[in-house]
Amino acid sequence: MEIKNIRIALVDDDSSYQFLTSRTIRSIGNTNDILQFYNGLEAIQYLSQNAHIPQELPDLLLLDINMPLLDGWMFLEEYSSIKDRIEKEINIVMVSSSIDSKDIDRARQHEDIADYLMKPVSIEKFKELLEANAA
Repeated sequence: MEIKNIRIALVDDDSSYQFLTSRTIRSIGNTNDILQFYNGLEAIQYLSQNAHIPQELPDLLLLDINMPLLDGWMFLEEYSSIKDRIEKEINIVMVSSSIDSKDIDRARQHEDIADYLMKPVSIEKFKELLEANAA
């Protein structure tokens, strides 16, 4: 399947993860459009500032749990207060190294989270994600 150029946001404070994930995603196909944020606050500010510009917003947002300033859960609280203004549907996938069943259950029950993935994410799983979000 040809993967259209979807816009992806990585929200993770780990620069190695950001680098490797960006490279992996770019290697899969037509996906060079990657926004990078090192904490939830940067991501919320960007989404808020670009809420009315759909082409600037991500199609897919990969969200870590443990970050400084605004962690993944706090990001989701802020997101729920601005999502009505956002003029594009954004699929949020929580990507974490947490194996805590509380985190996994909480993520799976959250209305704004499409999926929960454990780090490290395989290239096959990234391909599935990109194909699902290209449809």
